[in-house]
Amino acid sequence: MALASLVNGRSSDEISLHDRGLQYGDGVFETIALENARLLCWDEHIARLRAACNQLHIPMPDEAVLVDEVSRLTQITKQGIIKIIITRGLGGRGYALPDTVAATRIISLYALGDCPHENATTGINARVCAYRYTQNQALAGIKHLNRLEQILARSEWDDDAIAEGIVLDRDDMVIEGTMSNIFYMAQEILYTPDLSACGINGIIRQKIIELAVDLNIEVCIRMTPLALLMTADEVFICNSIIGLWPIKMIDAQSFPVGDKTHKIRQTLQKRHIIPTPC
Repeated sequence: MALASLVNGRSSDEISLHDRGLQYGDGVFETIALENARLLCWDEHIARLRAACNQLHIPMPDEAVLVDEVSRLTQITKQGIIKIIITRGLGGRGYALPDTVAATRIISLYALGDCPHENATTGINARVCAYRYTQNQALAGIKHLNRLEQILARSEWDDDAIAEGIVLDRDDMVIEGTMSNIFYMAQEILYTPDLSACGINGIIRQKIIELAVDLNIEVCIRMTPLALLMTADEVFICNSIIGLWPIKMIDAQSFPVGDKTHKIRQTLQKRHIIPTPC
């Protein structure tokens, strides 16, 4: 449950049943870490939110309005999670766009979830999901509200020892985790899967690609068959809330938690790009 939420600037946890975000998943969202009263990667999240709104032809709220409303919620706590949802607003039945669009703004504050410190230091266990993502270049990279594919993939296990599932596409290429992006080291090169046809272009993913230059690490985006991932020297996942977690096991295949992974995580923390592990 949210600690507090605003709907179009008013304290509320309800929207109209006619809102297209509810009816059709017609909207986008961003999830932002709040640490020591600092919103990590705010500019990058807002830029991606704006790009997603533009691509889906949803009016983007003025950033000053978002800043004001987020600031009201962050007075409650210095540590937590801010989620911003923008929907296309009210509409009648049918998929046709309304003649007039008045976007709905939903901004919520959540407490930090359970992120064990050892996940970031000693690594996690993961599994390969049976579900395969559908390729759709028109929606690739966008954090739209329809998360049914991720829900189906995540529903495949209830073992607390498994922290993440790795999802492939219909061509059996590795795409991402159910809640994260994935990187792997092989022969001193840092790789991440190509997301041009499906998957989320995560904020931390992009930051790591940029950071690799500073760390003198060659980085490459490429199509990644599962068999290739399984031969990697190091594997890790990332997102804006968990930060960076090494993977120590995928199904029955083990991986070392290597120096490059730790170096990248520590640099991201020092630069206030990801939160410090719980």
